[in-house]
Amino acid sequence: MKLDVDSERFLYTIGVVLAVAAFLYFVQDLVFGLSITVKAVLLFLAFVAFLAVATALERTPLHGVALALSSGAYLVGLGYVVLRYDVGEAGIFLGLVVSSALFIALGRLYDRRAPVLPWRTAGAVVLAVVLVSVALVAVDAAGGGVTYDLQTNDSVSVDPPADRDYPDEQGYTAAEVRVGTVTATNEFVFRRLVALPELSGCVVGIDAPDDRYGYVSYDYSTDWPSAIGGGDSISVPVVADVPVSVNATEPVSFAVERRASCPERADRPTVVVTTDGAFA
Repeated sequence: MKLDVDSERFLYTIGVVLAVAAFLYFVQDLVFGLSITVKAVLLFLAFVAFLAVATALERTPLHGVALALSSGAYLVGLGYVVLRYDVGEAGIFLGLVVSSALFIALGRLYDRRAPVLPWRTAGAVVLAVVLVSVALVAVDAAGGGVTYDLQTNDSVSVDPPADRDYPDEQGYTAAEVRVGTVTATNEFVFRRLVALPELSGCVVGIDAPDDRYGYVSYDYSTDWPSAIGGGDSISVPVVADVPVSVNATEPVSFAVERRASCPERADRPTVVVTTDGAFA
């Protein structure tokens, strides 16, 4: 069976698909380190630029390609805003209604009497988009990002274990205790993602096995936002699993220290919190 493939249309389609994939990759926050606000604005500026080019290319084969790229940039930008901003159900509905009206209006413009934008005007629009984009990126880079401040307790107290049925060979069982707090603060006006720095830790000064206890992490049972607006801050608890003897009848006190690495020993039971140096 002979397949009649329109090579030109096929290649155009591949190009559009790859461009939309690039838009999607752009909003995955894997490259550039831009704020959420600037990324969203850049996508909508790309929508305007490609729309101007599509209008100037009316009655040419590349018109459909530019129009598809414009639509792709808008749809990715709309999805990104909905995902990264707390717009709520009403905001999502309003965004869809406004977007629907916009595309219907654009479709009406291209109905029968398609507007043809002069190349000079289209070029001016693209140049303006490029200049605004460069200015936004420069302001975003100079404005700073999210800072993270770790505050640890001086000490923590752990009550005798309520569950004494499954101790380890040394007679210890695990208890989770809050040992500090990380505060994330957005120091600029643009909305940014919260990317908490890695931390870990250990427990020293006890006879319990090192490979089972001392797990230090963020309290993932706490629901904190994935992004914060300009000038806002959030606090995330830091917790540790510490060993408590099943024979304990009184609360056990642990000192809490912040160090670059875990020491081999301590004079008293101590929870050591180690970080990668990303904290203020």
